[in-house]
Amino acid sequence: MNANLAPGLYIVATPIGNLSDLSPHAADVLSKADMIAVEDSRVTAKLLAHIGVRKSMTPYHDHNADKVRPDLIARMAGEAVALVSDAGTPLISDPGFKLVRDARAAGRAVHTVAGPCAAIAALTLAGLPTDRFLFMGFLPAKAGARASALAEIAAVRATLVFYESGPRLHAALAAMAEGLGDREAAVSREISKKFEETVTGTLSELAARYADAPPKGEIVVVVGPPGEPEAASEADLDAALKGALERLSVSRAAAEVSKALGLPRRDVYERALQLK
Repeated sequence: MNANLAPGLYIVATPIGNLSDLSPHAADVLSKADMIAVEDSRVTAKLLAHIGVRKSMTPYHDHNADKVRPDLIARMAGEAVALVSDAGTPLISDPGFKLVRDARAAGRAVHTVAGPCAAIAALTLAGLPTDRFLFMGFLPAKAGARASALAEIAAVRATLVFYESGPRLHAALAAMAEGLGDREAAVSREISKKFEETVTGTLSELAARYADAPPKGEIVVVVGPPGEPEAASEADLDAALKGALERLSVSRAAAEVSKALGLPRRDVYERALQLK
């Protein structure tokens, strides 16, 4: 047991680009942990070398998590186990939530060492509304499943955040333009690295930009929320009411049309009486 760090699980956020983004708290935890569970030991070894630390590491990723997890939980009874991903905050589009869940179920202490997250960093770069957002991770690779996933969120009144790879970016942007409408968006890549870049425009403009030149690096796509629906015109209201009044009473017709067009029920009822 490490006398300087209490036993349990430590979820440690690591830099998404510039290694200097590692917080002093994270460096301290990594230096004192008894073991570090890593996505790729080669990537984490570079980070540890940056802070002058040599530490025992064990792979923990999608392919071995079920096998490795029980041993990690057992070790947490008397040791400090740190969990890191290759970059950013663990559990955000990375394995880890089952480890946290099982650690809590076993009575182990769980701590988080906050730090970089590509999704949040991209939001700060996009210049799009940040008061309400939905993180979607990676869209499905197959066109049909991707279209279905976009259809499910098309009406959500929030900024949308996606992770994507360079080779798939054009297809993803084109699918977003078709499934979400041609909204304002931003493509950020290599955040906090030497060649950091954020390009803004509509989804169709961005799809055209990357059609023949897939970008390199880690990519985040931020898509603005849908625009406000257009207010129904008087002609729209009258047409809807006339159709409803053929089937329903004035009161019920007004209620149906008010809900369908998003108009005040009292105003719709008064117009329904006039038409009746």
